[in-house]
Amino acid sequence: MTDEQIIEMAKQAWSDAGEGWVVDRWFNGRAKAFIAFAKLAAQHEREACAEMCKKHADVYGAFEPTPSFQAAWAACIDLRDTIRARGEV
Repeated sequence: MTDEQIIEMAKQAWSDAGEGWVVDRWFNGRAKAFIAFAKLAAQHEREACAEMCKKHADVYGAFEPTPSFQAAWAACIDLRDTIRARGEV
Protein backbone atom coordinates (compact mmCIF):
# COMPACT_ATOMS: atom_id res chain seq x y z
CA MET A 1 0.00 0.00 0.00
CA THR A 2 1.15 3.47 -0.74
CA ASP A 3 1.05 6.25 1.84
CA GLU A 4 -1.66 7.96 -0.19
CA GLN A 5 -3.82 4.80 -0.17
CA ILE A 6 -3.48 4.53 3.61
CA ILE A 7 -4.51 8.16 4.05
CA GLU A 8 -7.51 7.72 1.76
CA MET A 9 -8.62 4.59 3.66
CA ALA A 10 -8.35 6.48 6.95
CA LYS A 11 -10.40 9.35 5.60
CA GLN A 12 -13.01 6.93 4.29
CA ALA A 13 -13.19 5.05 7.59
CA TRP A 14 -13.64 8.23 9.62
CA SER A 15 -16.15 9.60 7.13
CA ASP A 16 -18.15 6.33 7.21
CA ALA A 17 -18.20 6.55 11.00
CA GLY A 18 -19.64 10.06 10.81
CA GLU A 19 -16.44 11.56 12.14
CA GLY A 20 -15.13 13.38 9.07
CA TRP A 21 -14.00 16.26 11.27
CA VAL A 22 -11.27 14.00 12.67
CA VAL A 23 -9.39 14.15 9.39
CA ASP A 24 -9.10 17.93 9.55
CA ARG A 25 -8.61 18.41 13.27
CA TRP A 26 -6.63 15.35 14.36
CA PHE A 27 -5.23 13.51 11.37
CA ASN A 28 -3.47 16.42 9.70
CA GLY A 29 0.02 16.69 11.11
CA ARG A 30 -0.05 13.11 12.35
CA ALA A 31 -0.14 11.37 8.99
CA LYS A 32 3.39 9.95 9.30
CA ALA A 33 2.63 8.26 12.60
CA PHE A 34 -0.67 6.91 11.28
CA ILE A 35 0.98 5.56 8.13
CA ALA A 36 3.69 3.86 10.20
CA PHE A 37 0.99 2.31 12.41
CA ALA A 38 -1.02 1.09 9.41
CA LYS A 39 2.05 -0.48 7.82
CA LEU A 40 2.98 -2.19 11.08
CA ALA A 41 -0.55 -3.57 11.46
CA ALA A 42 -0.47 -4.83 7.86
CA GLN A 43 2.92 -6.47 8.48
CA HIS A 44 1.60 -8.34 11.50
CA GLU A 45 -1.51 -9.45 9.62
CA ARG A 46 0.60 -10.71 6.70
CA GLU A 47 2.77 -12.69 9.09
CA ALA A 48 -0.29 -14.20 10.80
CA CYS A 49 -1.63 -15.29 7.40
CA ALA A 50 1.76 -16.69 6.39
CA GLU A 51 1.95 -18.68 9.62
CA MET A 52 -1.51 -20.12 8.97
CA CYS A 53 -0.33 -21.29 5.55
CA LYS A 54 2.71 -22.88 7.20
CA LYS A 55 0.47 -24.72 9.69
CA HIS A 56 -1.58 -26.13 6.83
CA ALA A 57 1.62 -27.15 5.05
CA ASP A 58 2.74 -28.97 8.19
CA VAL A 59 -0.52 -30.94 8.23
CA TYR A 60 -0.09 -32.00 4.60
CA GLY A 61 3.57 -32.77 5.24
CA ALA A 62 2.64 -35.20 8.03
CA PHE A 63 0.71 -37.46 5.68
CA GLU A 64 2.26 -40.23 3.65
CA PRO A 65 3.84 -38.58 0.63
CA THR A 66 1.47 -38.82 -2.33
CA PRO A 67 1.32 -36.50 -5.32
CA SER A 68 -1.86 -34.89 -3.97
CA PHE A 69 -0.45 -34.19 -0.51
CA GLN A 70 2.86 -33.02 -1.93
CA ALA A 71 1.05 -30.62 -4.27
CA ALA A 72 -1.08 -29.29 -1.39
CA TRP A 73 2.06 -28.84 0.74
CA ALA A 74 3.82 -26.99 -2.08
CA ALA A 75 0.79 -24.75 -2.65
CA CYS A 76 0.71 -23.80 1.04
CA ILE A 77 4.41 -22.99 1.04
CA ASP A 78 4.03 -20.93 -2.15
CA LEU A 79 1.18 -18.98 -0.57
CA ARG A 80 3.22 -18.38 2.58
CA ASP A 81 6.16 -17.09 0.57
CA THR A 82 3.94 -14.90 -1.62
CA ILE A 83 2.26 -13.34 1.42
CA ARG A 84 5.60 -12.57 3.03
CA ALA A 85 6.98 -11.13 -0.22
CA ARG A 86 4.17 -8.56 -0.31
CA GLY A 87 5.80 -6.88 2.66
CA GLU A 88 9.09 -6.56 0.84
CA VAL A 89 7.74 -4.46 -2.02
